[in-house]
Amino acid sequence: MGLTLRSLLLAASATRAFASCAHGTFLRPRAENGTVEVGKFGYSGSIGPLNWAALDAPANAACATGTRQSPIDMVEGVFTVLQGSEIELTVNDMPEGAEFENLGTTVEVITQGGTLKVGEKQFELQQFHFHLPSEHLDAGKSQAMEMHMVFQSAGTQEIAVIGTYINIADQAAAPATPPAPPAAKRSLRSRITRRQEATPPPPLPATAATGATALLETLFSVVDQISTPGTKVKTPPLVMSEVVDVLKANAFQIYSGSLTTPPCSEGVNWHVSTARLGVTPASFTKVRDVIGFNSRYPQNTPGQPNILMLSALGSAAAAVAVAAAPAAAPAAAPAAAPAA
Repeated sequence: MGLTLRSLLLAASATRAFASCAHGTFLRPRAENGTVEVGKFGYSGSIGPLNWAALDAPANAACATGTRQSPIDMVEGVFTVLQGSEIELTVNDMPEGAEFENLGTTVEVITQGGTLKVGEKQFELQQFHFHLPSEHLDAGKSQAMEMHMVFQSAGTQEIAVIGTYINIADQAAAPATPPAPPAAKRSLRSRITRRQEATPPPPLPATAATGATALLETLFSVVDQISTPGTKVKTPPLVMSEVVDVLKANAFQIYSGSLTTPPCSEGVNWHVSTARLGVTPASFTKVRDVIGFNSRYPQNTPGQPNILMLSALGSAAAAVAVAAAPAAAPAAAPAAAPAA
């Protein structure tokens, strides 16, 4: 059975600083002296996801044994849908800018107030950070990036996360103005045009990112100033209303999962938005050069055995099979060539 948030509270207080995706919450409080904590885990080799459980045992045990781990492939049957109009979401603008930190494992914005209310549960926004590429899959498809807005509840000590995909914005130039039609066809063309104008075209799907998101462009304009882990910078003014409006105009795919970084605590309320935010190719390149690759591989369907446990069992079975197999007979010596 996976370890829950509550069962890890005491263990987390005694572990090394992991600067996890729960950074700034009760599970991983910020350093009191304002120091930017740099993560002790990574995404490849001996500090990568395959070995997270061993980096700090038993606190990270859920990374290898939990049965409701995140991220997952968002396919039909693993989530329920909640319309944006069914939640209450507010995020304060930051007219004086915000602290933007490089944790070594991601870049993170310390927010200045915001709430998420779902039913009778209310959560307070603590920070938002980024993964590249997206951690969740959209029906098998990876997206360019993913933003995680991390909330915590005051009374019940629960974590809620809004995950939003980020795509590369469409940079195609506007179509050129067509030449004027010949005089003989102009009256017919004008009647058709008037008829088209009387019936407005259908709107684009709400999930389509038709351009770059102003918040992300503003934020990533200074990301190169925190290219070194452990550094921070003050951002320009951040207007959060655009993103909030986009989220509330779309739907959320909801499931119970885990943190996507050590200690991989379960019981996290995931709200994966059907909306899409956008960044220009230039901004994507800038943030990629700072973040690098920082996505955990997709986990098993919630409720099914942990992938690492299945892998361990499979490896053990393979080792037993190899040991039990009869030794191969030595190869026969080649026949001597006939005498000339």
